[in-house]
Amino acid sequence: MPCMKPVLTFLLLGITAFAAPVKIPGLKANVEILRDRWGVPHIYAENTHDLFFAQGWITAKDRLFQIDLWRRIGTGKLAEALGPAYVKRDRMARLVRYRGNWDEEWSAYSPDAKEIAIAFTSGINAYIRSLDGYLPDEFAAARYKPDFWQPEDITARIAGLQMLRNARTEITRALEIKKFGIDAVQKYRDLDPPVKLVIPTGLDLSLLSEDMLADYEAAVGPVNINDGSNNWAVDGSRSVTGKPLLASDPHRALTVPSLRKTVHLVAPGWNIIGAGEPALPGIALGHNEEMAFGFTIVGIDQQDLYIEKLNPENPNQYRFKDQWLDMEVEKTEIAVKGSEPQILDLKYTRHGPVIYENARRGVAVSLRWLGAEPGGAGYLSALSLSRTKTWEEFKKAAASYKTPSENLVYADRAGNIGWIASGKSPLRKNWTGLLPVPGHTGEYEWEGYLNIDQHPQKYNPPEHWVGTANTNHLPAGYPHQLGYEFSPPFRFERIKQLFASKEKFSIEDFVRMQYDVTSVPAQQFQEVLKKWTPTGERNTRIKDRFLKWDRKISADSYEALVFELWMHYLPGRIFGDTYAPMTGWQLLLKTLEATPNHPALSPSLEMALLSIEKNLGPESEKWTWGQFHHILLQHPVNRSSLHIPSKPMPGDTHTVNAAGWSPSQLFRMSHGASYRQVMDTSDWDQSVITNSPGESGDPNSRNYKDLFEDWSSGKAHPLPYTRPAVEKALREKIELIPAN
Repeated sequence: MPCMKPVLTFLLLGITAFAAPVKIPGLKANVEILRDRWGVPHIYAENTHDLFFAQGWITAKDRLFQIDLWRRIGTGKLAEALGPAYVKRDRMARLVRYRGNWDEEWSAYSPDAKEIAIAFTSGINAYIRSLDGYLPDEFAAARYKPDFWQPEDITARIAGLQMLRNARTEITRALEIKKFGIDAVQKYRDLDPPVKLVIPTGLDLSLLSEDMLADYEAAVGPVNINDGSNNWAVDGSRSVTGKPLLASDPHRALTVPSLRKTVHLVAPGWNIIGAGEPALPGIALGHNEEMAFGFTIVGIDQQDLYIEKLNPENPNQYRFKDQWLDMEVEKTEIAVKGSEPQILDLKYTRHGPVIYENARRGVAVSLRWLGAEPGGAGYLSALSLSRTKTWEEFKKAAASYKTPSENLVYADRAGNIGWIASGKSPLRKNWTGLLPVPGHTGEYEWEGYLNIDQHPQKYNPPEHWVGTANTNHLPAGYPHQLGYEFSPPFRFERIKQLFASKEKFSIEDFVRMQYDVTSVPAQQFQEVLKKWTPTGERNTRIKDRFLKWDRKISADSYEALVFELWMHYLPGRIFGDTYAPMTGWQLLLKTLEATPNHPALSPSLEMALLSIEKNLGPESEKWTWGQFHHILLQHPVNRSSLHIPSKPMPGDTHTVNAAGWSPSQLFRMSHGASYRQVMDTSDWDQSVITNSPGESGDPNSRNYKDLFEDWSSGKAHPLPYTRPAVEKALREKIELIPAN
């Protein structure tokens, strides 16, 4: 039945809601929660404990099903709710959990991180207890109940594991070398910066197989019942306000409820506002009284796979140099819905958890990654970062970020801007990290980490702006190795074009930039077509249309549709079906530019047109990109009433307004910026955000999907910060009081 406790809300003309005071055991003093018209809770408390207790409580009120599901994913307790299909996933979650010293773990985030975690999870638990069995509808649909939280639950490593891709690409690249040869992989796989591929000494490629990452992939994939980002900042010389502006729009999976939750936290020592993952305390990006910050993923290589040799006489021993070492073996019991509990072994080598083993073949795979280090839970280091006031404090706090690695962009009220590539970067002195390495030789061990001063960074640069977009931002001549798998440069090239287009920028300009869908690859493709001599009337007509096209990947664009399908079929015609899957648009466009009037242009265009005709009927002016490219937000509980209906969407993976898709659902938008922020250091109340589809996870709430239309059409809403601005936007007031 629907959740009706513990707050009874009374609406007056649909404008403002008043709630009876809520008595809650565990609070030290009264707490006030003012929810604005967009669903953002502004929490006012008298101490840190009550502040985060209230954040946990209001998060559970708004997102209980979502955060309980995330807790199960992170702690390896899905099978007890969803059945045997999730046992392997649970095993992996438990395998990669933190196993070190807990005092070091908590202090790595902030001196008061443990106390904050206790308060936050206590607030969640207090809300669960208050329900007294009146659970949100999603639990009835999923047929399980929420459980209570432990403070350690917020340090689960699976969320961080989902943000890293190095383990996947190491195996993929090695299997491609095994199949096609190292020269072919070197030719067709873009490595940035360029580096020569070398097979590690002692690595036996014949031991590698497709199934080595099967459990790993299951652990980081989506859960169904029944990932690129941009940021930038300008200083006052390039702002219409005379003070810095900062924009950030981290890209992840687009979900319902939203991946992020916006919150305002006010107490002595705290006045921060922004968004974070709902199952974590604090915020991950936003601003405090003095500075604003945002992030994108850097892409530092923070994972290595070790191919271990197993002892034929004892599969729980592995070779290291001249001796057999015993694995650490832990037993774990996984409760399974509708079945008996399963007792499984969790195994570890000196390199890390064993994610694959095959005793018959005498091989195992260990994962070394930054998540095993103290402070390796994603985004919790923002507990320190969000309280900094100056660039030096910010930079010091950035050193505590372990994983995932983040391009942190900074702007403050004093007029300063900066960027630093944060996240620990392992020192590999004799290999690149691009391929699995043999674990038995002892030649491929990490030898420490770069210190924060060795990381790429800028502070008040002469260009008067900083920005990142997951691409290679290493300065010329940078002497250290961070990684070789950065995103293509197209989004950042477009951002540079936009900054070159005018001198000063406003909040409205930054919002338009975030929603920009002009395609740099389309600009380059137009130059290719200028040298193309098409055959036939239709091809000639399409060329003429393309040369007049504004290069915008708009949902209502005929040219955008043909362009996307054309680019989809070109690699197969140029590189062959064998090598096409290894190539990207950078290599494709370079090849076309180097071969004027390339013979692949006409046949690939015909393939594109045939594909469109098959789906949309004969060629028509009504053909549009949005007919192929749309978004459907599906709730984990697979009920149509909980989904957000399908809508045509602009953009692609290479536009600033990024719109990614998975190979299994070609052109259906699944990744992008669900949360966007533009922060105004001259007047925090002028800052704007959007968070799709809404701030609430309750399908019965007015804030469940109220932001979806604005988000999908390029609009943002105010983010009130001062008390008068919050009260002006007030929609609901909740008072929490100690039960005693």
